[in-house]
Amino acid sequence: MPADDLVIYPGLAIPDAEIVERFVRASGAGGQNVNKVSSAVELRFDIAGSPSLPEPLRARLLARRDRRLTDEGVLVIDAQRFRTQDRNRQDARERLAAFIAAGLVVPKRRIETKPTRASKQRRLQGKRERSEVKRGRTTRNWD
Repeated sequence: MPADDLVIYPGLAIPDAEIVERFVRASGAGGQNVNKVSSAVELRFDIAGSPSLPEPLRARLLARRDRRLTDEGVLVIDAQRFRTQDRNRQDARERLAAFIAAGLVVPKRRIETKPTRASKQRRLQGKRERSEVKRGRTTRNWD
C-alpha cells in the first residue's frame, strides 16, 4: 500500500485516486481572512463505484440512512472546523475513515422468540383486572 492511501484497518485501504477533494471558502466567522482563503474541504468518495471496498461492506454503507450520502452512492463530507486547509483535509479523511470503519461492524441477527404460555396468561389476567377496575367506576343511575 502506498503512503498516500487512507488506511481503514490493516487489510483495507482506500487509494488516494478514489478520493476527490475540493477546497472552498469556509462559511461563518473569520474576519477578512474567510473571504480570501479557501480553507474548507469538500471530500467526495464514490462508495457505489469503489473497487477497493468489499461487496458486503459496500452494501452496509449504502444501506445507512445518512444525509451525507447522495442518491448515486457518493459520500460528501464538508470539513471547515479548523482554520487551515491542511488540518481540514486531515479532518475530512479521518471522518471518512470513521464512516467506513463503522460499516465494518456486522449487525447481529435478531432471533425471533415467542411469548411463553405463562406470559400470555399474565398479560390476559392483567387486562381482566384492569377491565374490572374500569367497570367498577361506572354508575348506572338511569332512573
